[in-house]
Amino acid sequence: MSSHNYPFSTVNSQFDKLTIRRGTNSYKWDEAEDDDVIPMWVADMDFETAPCIVDALRRRVEHGIFGYTLVPESYYDAVINWFARRHQWQIEREWILYTSGVVPAISATIKALCSSGDKVIVQTPVYNCFFSSIRNNGCEIVENRLKRTGDSYEMDFDDLERKASDPRAKIMLLCNPHNPAGRVWTREELSRLNEVCVRNNVVVVSDEIHCELVMPGYKYTPFASVSESCLDNSITLCSPSKSFNTAGLQIANIVSNNAETRRKIDRAININEVCDVNPFGVVALQAAYNEGEPWLTELNEYIYGNYQALCEFFEAELPGLPVTKLEGTYLVWVDITATGMSSDELTSRLLEEAKVLVNSGTMYGAVAGEGFVRLNIACPRERMMEGLRRIKSVVG
Repeated sequence: MSSHNYPFSTVNSQFDKLTIRRGTNSYKWDEAEDDDVIPMWVADMDFETAPCIVDALRRRVEHGIFGYTLVPESYYDAVINWFARRHQWQIEREWILYTSGVVPAISATIKALCSSGDKVIVQTPVYNCFFSSIRNNGCEIVENRLKRTGDSYEMDFDDLERKASDPRAKIMLLCNPHNPAGRVWTREELSRLNEVCVRNNVVVVSDEIHCELVMPGYKYTPFASVSESCLDNSITLCSPSKSFNTAGLQIANIVSNNAETRRKIDRAININEVCDVNPFGVVALQAAYNEGEPWLTELNEYIYGNYQALCEFFEAELPGLPVTKLEGTYLVWVDITATGMSSDELTSRLLEEAKVLVNSGTMYGAVAGEGFVRLNIACPRERMMEGLRRIKSVVG
C-alpha cells in the first residue's frame, strides 16, 4: 500500500455512520455466509434513510393496526409536487398508477403492450431484471448495445433504427439514468431516441428509478418532459426507493397520459397480482417527497465524495483499470480487462480471496458486460475504502 491519503468526510456526516446490517435479514449483507465479507453489489445503500421517513413510519406503527390500505389523494399530490418542483415535469393525477415496485411495473407494462413473441429493445449493458421481465412475458430480447467512448458510453442510433424497424419490436425499454453505465441521458439524446421510436411505432418504457441520484454538473431529464411527442409515446416508471433507501417498503408508480394504455396496464397489474401496496410504502413516499429534499441533497454530495475518493484510489493504485465516468446512480462500472480475467472469474476470486462481493459485468449482458464489474459505493467512506483495498490485494 502506498502512502497516499485518500479522503474521508471533511465533516462529521450522518452518512459516515457504520450501521450494522448483518443479521437483519438484509439481502445485501446476509446473502454471504462469511461475516467478514464487504458487500459492494446489490443496489441498496448502507445509509439509514431520511429521519423524516423514520418519524413518519414510527407514527404509523404506533397506530398498531396494519390492514389493507387505501392510497390517499395526498399520495398523488406528493408525487405531482415533487416532479414539478424538482424536474419541471407536470404530471396529472389521473396519469398515475401505483404498484409494488419498478420491476413489477416493467413486467405489467410488457404484459399490457406486447404479445408472446414480440420484441423488446434494451441498451446493454443494462439492469439484469430487464432480461427476466422480458422473458417471463414470452417476449424476445433485442440488444441495442451502447457504444463505449473513452470513459463513457453513448447511444448507437443507427443500430437502434435497424432494430426498431422490425415490425415485431413493440417496446424500447430505457434506463434513465442508466444502470450500470452511469449515464444521465441528455434532453437531446432522449429526443433523438424518441424520433426513432415514433417513426417505427415503438413505445418507450422509461425506468427512472435512479432519477434523484445525479452527480454535480449533470441534470436528469424525465423522458416524458422532453416534448409532447415524448409524453405521448412513453410510459414512465419511478419510485423513491433507490434515492431514499426504502426498497423493502415496495412502492412505485407508473405514469402515462394515455387512458387506454393505463387501462391495459391496470389490467396487467391485476393479472400479476401486484395491485395492492402496504401502508408503510405509502407513508414513506409522502414523507420522502414532502420533507426529504434536504437529506437527499446531502446524500448526493456524500456519494460524489465517495466517487472522487474511488477515482483517486484507482488512479494511484490500480491505474490499469479504467473507471467509467459516473454521471448518475451510485453504481460504478469498472473495466477489468487488463487483469486478464473474465468478469465472472474476477468476481469469484474477489469473494474467495478478498472477502468483497461485487457484481460481474456479465449480469448486464453476456457480451456487452464482459470485462467489467459493478461496484456499489453507497456506503460509509471508511467501508468503501476498505473494500477497495481488498480489491487491490487481488488485482493490484
